[in-house]
Amino acid sequence: MRLNRYKKNPILSPNPANAWESLVATNPGAWYDEKTGEVKLLYRAAGNDPEHRIYFGLAVSKNGYDFRRVSDEPVFGPSADGFDAGNVQDARVTQIGDWYYITYACKPYPGGQYWLPMAKRTYSRPQFPDTFPRYFRDFTFLTALALTQDFQRFYRVGPITDPLTNDHDVILFPEKTGGRFYMLQRPMEWHGPGFPNPHPAIWIASGEDVMKMGDSTLVAQGQYDWECKGKIGANTVPLKTEAGWLVIYHAVGADKRYRLGALLLDLDEPWKVRRRTKDFIFQPEEPYETKGIYNGCVFPCGKVLLGDDLLVYYGAADQHVGVASCKLKELLDYLDSCPN
Repeated sequence: MRLNRYKKNPILSPNPANAWESLVATNPGAWYDEKTGEVKLLYRAAGNDPEHRIYFGLAVSKNGYDFRRVSDEPVFGPSADGFDAGNVQDARVTQIGDWYYITYACKPYPGGQYWLPMAKRTYSRPQFPDTFPRYFRDFTFLTALALTQDFQRFYRVGPITDPLTNDHDVILFPEKTGGRFYMLQRPMEWHGPGFPNPHPAIWIASGEDVMKMGDSTLVAQGQYDWECKGKIGANTVPLKTEAGWLVIYHAVGADKRYRLGALLLDLDEPWKVRRRTKDFIFQPEEPYETKGIYNGCVFPCGKVLLGDDLLVYYGAADQHVGVASCKLKELLDYLDSCPN
């Protein structure tokens, strides 16, 4: 079982006409807008500035493959001097009612051109004393929440993860279960001695309010040869099917390349994995995936269902956007053949 790579990939690439996205257009959150009949991508964008500030651009498509940018300006970016003043990146877009709940990774100041050798970087991150909060001092990730109905006006709600934990790949479920919100997360420190997982893994938390989640439980860790030597993390908003919540996830193997798998979580007890792909369903193979800012990285932040087709939108080498697809039934049948 493999996702089928679109022959005309990449579907979005850096745009030299706009300084803010002249180097990077990647890692898109995706959803289907029933009001407009369009697939929309909220993609991560950055230019050639030494600080490497990161923004969100918006692109739309009627068929899910041919996209046009809606503006020459970002639709959302770092705040002037807040908790996310450096970067906003890797959006996951969950629709709940008439609102879109956007979880995004952020940092308090720019990180610079991380892909260059230190000697070639012209920007240095600020240094702070040991008494400063860890989020500033160690330059870790927070995950924050933004709310919108039209992607023109946003409510920048604030952090939803613990500032003492480097927490990325945080994704909200599109509906409550048992009267509680649920979210997937990947705390980088929660592994090793004292934890059931030797490497960073997928956890789930819940709460009555999205601003206060707790009771975290381990959902999945690296298990098979292609995923057991490094971190794994959830990628896409859970899709409700009769068989369970379908989630695409990534794993970083011993060769440092990213590969994708799929989980089916229980509809009523989403901390329980009902099925899991025993082999990867996608890996970097094309030049735009293997050579870029982060070589060998394929990283989806969104998927949509168009008819019977599941379209998975992924970042390629931290620089481009690609799409890969399959029939939803084909993937569910494969998962049904995998061990519990």
